[in-house]
Amino acid sequence: MTTANALHTTQLSDRHFRSVAQLIEQQVGIKLPAAKRLMLEGRLHKRVRALNFSGIAEYVDNLFEEGLLESELTHLIDVVTTNKTDFFREPSHFTFMKDVAVPALSKTRGRQELKIWSAACSMGMEAYTAAMVLDDMARSSRSLRYRILGTDISTAVLALARQAIYTSDVLAPVPPEFVKRYFLRSKDRASDEVRIVPELRRMTNFMRMNLMDATYPVDRDVDIIFCRNVLIYFERETQRKVIEQLCSHLRPGGYLMVGHSESMIHSVVPGLKQVQPTIFRV
Repeated sequence: MTTANALHTTQLSDRHFRSVAQLIEQQVGIKLPAAKRLMLEGRLHKRVRALNFSGIAEYVDNLFEEGLLESELTHLIDVVTTNKTDFFREPSHFTFMKDVAVPALSKTRGRQELKIWSAACSMGMEAYTAAMVLDDMARSSRSLRYRILGTDISTAVLALARQAIYTSDVLAPVPPEFVKRYFLRSKDRASDEVRIVPELRRMTNFMRMNLMDATYPVDRDVDIIFCRNVLIYFERETQRKVIEQLCSHLRPGGYLMVGHSESMIHSVVPGLKQVQPTIFRV
């Protein structure tokens, strides 16, 4: 193979980029503009190597012309989706949950179990942050009971969320008392890994779900939904459909929390009551 041909097989052609970008938008609602072409090219190399193709061209041709898509779609989605996450990311939301949302919901719910849903949960840090805050509250209120659901389209990150094992460098935003209470250190002193304690893992469930689906397999009496920093990747009409779907799963008086770059959603879906710039109530 000549150097020129070798280089060509590692690059994503205009035609192949359009094909993959259209597929991703159809399947998960994420629009990939031309500026994302190099990013997509770099990420597709992982699957090219894993499947032992000669290059990206052969991989994409097999997706659309040789029936590979049926078995490869889940892996493709895992590769192209962004999974940025942190413990206590956008901490004002968890402060609001503790000081305002949970007390207000507890008055109407009584001793019923609070239901929290972390949509687009990635590696589980958002769900486990909510669990830490709620468990801390429950220590001074025996009537407080809760259950947390995390959903994501990526099977790879869901596997990591279920394991709940992280490197210790991610603990920086976590209050020191929470680190002591909710994380287990590895018995291997050379390891820098930590794991969420079993008590919180038992209160948190994870399952695969696509926000583009026509229906969601989730209860319709959820109290708080976190859907943060994913709506920005959707077109306006897709945003509207997703938000309406999410809100249909909130009980009256429930809260929807979005990312700081997504505070415009009240203009997309009329009827949402804006409590704070990124917090809404139905």
